[in-house]
Amino acid sequence: MDKLQWIKHKVYDREALIKECNGWRVRNEKIVFTNGCFDILHHGHLDLLAKAASLGTKLIVGINTDSSVKRLKGDARPVTHEQDRLFQMASLLCTSAICLFDEDTPEALINLIKPDVLVKGGDYTIDTIVGADFVQSYGGEVSIIPFVEGYSTTSLISRIQKL
Repeated sequence: MDKLQWIKHKVYDREALIKECNGWRVRNEKIVFTNGCFDILHHGHLDLLAKAASLGTKLIVGINTDSSVKRLKGDARPVTHEQDRLFQMASLLCTSAICLFDEDTPEALINLIKPDVLVKGGDYTIDTIVGADFVQSYGGEVSIIPFVEGYSTTSLISRIQKL
């Protein structure tokens, strides 16, 4: 067996992810979803992911494709390519499933998987979280995890550029 099979099996396309979610629901798993670029994985990201995972039994992470990151963050981003970001995210014990999305927001992905809990970081409010109304419409929860001060990809890039 491929030594990395336990990582590779966490990366899903949308069709396979929907099927997996349906299976989890049959087994009464509580599905949590969060998303982001996760361009340079840092302490703040890891804190968010661990806390998000603690809100359910399965954590799905939507990751922006390279082209989506470029549209959102500018031509200098992403620093880390999507396949590397997928590998990093799938390597974490707290993640259950990882799925790329090419849109600017994860709304279509949220609508497909219908998570029990939708999680975003501390710079959001309920009214600015894409998909919050949808998740709440069927009784799902929306959770905002406070930021860990001093950690952001932008500040890391800035510090590296000063070296």
